[in-house]
Amino acid sequence: MRLPAVLSAVLLAVTCLPGAASAEDLSGTLQKVKETRKITLGYQEASVPFSYLDGNQKPVGFAMDICLKIVDAVKKQLGMPDIAVDYVAVTSSNRIPLMVNGTLDLHCSATTNNADRQKQVAFTNTHFLSATRFAAKKAAKINTIDDLKGKAVTAVAGSVNLNQLAKVNTERNLGIRIMPAVDQAEAFLLLETDRAQAYALDDVQLAVAIARSKEPALFMISEETFAKAEPFGIMLRREDAPFKALADRATAELYASPEIEVHYKKWLESPTPPNGINYNVPMSQALRAAFKSPSSSADPDVYLVK
Repeated sequence: MRLPAVLSAVLLAVTCLPGAASAEDLSGTLQKVKETRKITLGYQEASVPFSYLDGNQKPVGFAMDICLKIVDAVKKQLGMPDIAVDYVAVTSSNRIPLMVNGTLDLHCSATTNNADRQKQVAFTNTHFLSATRFAAKKAAKINTIDDLKGKAVTAVAGSVNLNQLAKVNTERNLGIRIMPAVDQAEAFLLLETDRAQAYALDDVQLAVAIARSKEPALFMISEETFAKAEPFGIMLRREDAPFKALADRATAELYASPEIEVHYKKWLESPTPPNGINYNVPMSQALRAAFKSPSSSADPDVYLVK
């Protein structure tokens, strides 16, 4: 029996509406979200100012804001404004396994996007660029890497920062006495108490450590870097092309709008919750360029300012 022409047209229009697709027409993360009516965001409790807990134990931060923009895009595409957002605290060691096994849908923090990690997970467009630099006391007048010759320099044991410090030390024959620290707190204490004359770490983390210190005005961060700046990205599952395309589109739209400046200044150039600390990290030329030409590449050369 043939349907009347008007009824056929109505049915066709309904099936073409945004969000009208059934779960069977979807795949991967989008299918999972439609079926469960929730999306799960992973965050780190102390990855300041990208994701951390505020005074009310709520996950906040620059990367969290970006993830919520992706969530808005998911709600719009699925036609489901009431999707619940679940938050799961993760660590540096379990964030990738929890993404791979399907526990997380997005990981919102300061995760470096590199070739090795891309074998296990995917990333959306880069939201920050960070390079290893050193902090020193201004009074020490240590301004360049060559000025570290013969000095004691600390870095966290097992970190990329320590490896880059050791590499430069060997290549330039600087005779640096490298002092591995158990964690960032111990490393900064070594610098603060003059047992180390410098501390090598990602530049944004150095800025956070200095801003939180008893006397921030005593310290400086080097202009010179130990290696090229590496990209940070919001992490998602591999081989999920529809969801990555949505995340890439949502982040590209955000980065092309004036709103990204508002979010950046809120978390990196203004007093932040819960203690009103300003980390004073201006947006770099390289990051501005990355926002103008969004990319999820792991290659640091892609982000060099021409």
